Amino acid sequence: MKIINTIKQLKLSHHAITIIIAIYFAVILNLPVYKSLHEIFNQLDAVNTGFVISIPFFFTFALTIIFSLFSWPKITKIFFSVLLLTSSLVSYATYNYGTIFDAEMIENFIETNVGEASSYLSFRSVIWFLGLGVLPTILLILTPIRHEKLVPLIAKKLGVIFISGLGIVLIASAYYQDYASVGRNNGYIKRMIIPTYYINGIAEYIHQTYFYRPLPYVHIGLDAKQTAAPGQKPSLVVFILGETARTYNYHANGYPRPTTPFTDTLPVISYRHVASCGTATAVSVPCMFSRLDRKNYNEQRAYHQDNLLDVLKRAGIDIFWKENDGASKGIPKHVKYQELKRNSQDPLCSLAGCKDMALLNNFEQDVNALQGNRLVVLHLIGSHGPAYFQRYPQQFAYFQPDCQRDDIENCTHEQLVNTYDNTIRYTDYVVAQTITRLKQLSEQYNTALIYLSDHGESLGENGIYLHGLPYSIAPQEQKHVPLMVWLSDGYRAAQHIDQSCLKQQAQTAQVSHDNLFDSLLGALNVSTQLYRPTQDIFSVCRK
Repeated sequence: MKIINTIKQLKLSHHAITIIIAIYFAVILNLPVYKSLHEIFNQLDAVNTGFVISIPFFFTFALTIIFSLFSWPKITKIFFSVLLLTSSLVSYATYNYGTIFDAEMIENFIETNVGEASSYLSFRSVIWFLGLGVLPTILLILTPIRHEKLVPLIAKKLGVIFISGLGIVLIASAYYQDYASVGRNNGYIKRMIIPTYYINGIAEYIHQTYFYRPLPYVHIGLDAKQTAAPGQKPSLVVFILGETARTYNYHANGYPRPTTPFTDTLPVISYRHVASCGTATAVSVPCMFSRLDRKNYNEQRAYHQDNLLDVLKRAGIDIFWKENDGASKGIPKHVKYQELKRNSQDPLCSLAGCKDMALLNNFEQDVNALQGNRLVVLHLIGSHGPAYFQRYPQQFAYFQPDCQRDDIENCTHEQLVNTYDNTIRYTDYVVAQTITRLKQLSEQYNTALIYLSDHGESLGENGIYLHGLPYSIAPQEQKHVPLMVWLSDGYRAAQHIDQSCLKQQAQTAQVSHDNLFDSLLGALNVSTQLYRPTQDIFSVCRK
């Protein structure tokens, strides 16, 4: 109570409040920046001590100028309260996982479902939020602010801005070369500064989502039609859309640990060099189903034109999408769709979500409910973190010790990798079980399976965790993904595909999400002017 009474007697000015909060942001909430700078400085032969000492002062001066523009009577407490609470969450994610909150990450955050969001909650995250966000906010609310007339307020504000600007000029004149060198060689640092970059990301997301000039919807592939010879058995292609699987942890691609034991015994072809379109589901999934390639991908254009499923449907392919990740991103909006529900009566489901084997419940009935040539899309939750341990049943905890907690930063690197590898191994089991079911349907259909992950994952390399970094600075672990193909004898014969040729191609071919559109068109015998044979991974091996 004495502390509260003391605070209430302070009666600070708007300028004092602004400077104190600027110091708090510069020194405390920007701990992620100092963590990254420490790693950078450790790699340098020599670092100017004065430059290092100047950094928090530079941040304080810069933030004082910015905050002064928003510190006015009646809005100061509201503005800074919101800023403190949101910034504490950003600080936690950036410090512990290396997350950078640009517009794409803001979109991922907003589109995250309740189950996914709850997996990020942990004791440490709550303590961080309470200590660095809630407590300072309470202190701010309790602190009386001295009222001043408008003219003196503006005059003092201009004085604070002038002094802060002078401080920046003095620091720049003494250490410009140091700032320029570190900044240019480590461009990602500026994207970690709190709160400027995540606010810019929010503004960009709002502009793109709500103020972007609507584009006219474009129908593509109007000439799409099937070309399969009459009398053949219908084709049944299962496309398994993986989640957060990186190719570097696949035994089939050279990883030393037995993470793919179930498909290793099957004639499955694994492609070694596959690049994703993005580093997060919100980008990768719409991109891979779009006719646009990664280099010219634009979210607004993609959402305002037909996607791959629309073209296939137009050609008469019957399509069923079964969802377990809660993130279909609107791709299956014109086809048959079912999302798994958290159902305590299903042993594979709980309030935390469903295990991916639940996607195969009623698989034969789902297939037989379709007509003609058909495509079944199974969207896995796969290896989605940070609650990796929730993605596989306990009997699949093959690698031990694993990390049975959400706050993965408190697990050892060994535990983290073990847990992630268990998710890959379980996904491999799901893929193998899907192939088993396709074999059982081989009398009725020419069957094939394609597995492709949406993006990869960081497991602590260079202090980075999870995924979603901007593509230009994202590590390879977030951009290189597994691609696996299984073709039944009947399917290969009907499609005239040389299996040995595919195996050879899989070892050397440079493949990406850009190949999916044309590969599925070819796999389902759909003819259209959109089709590019050079982008079809099967075309070079058709006899």
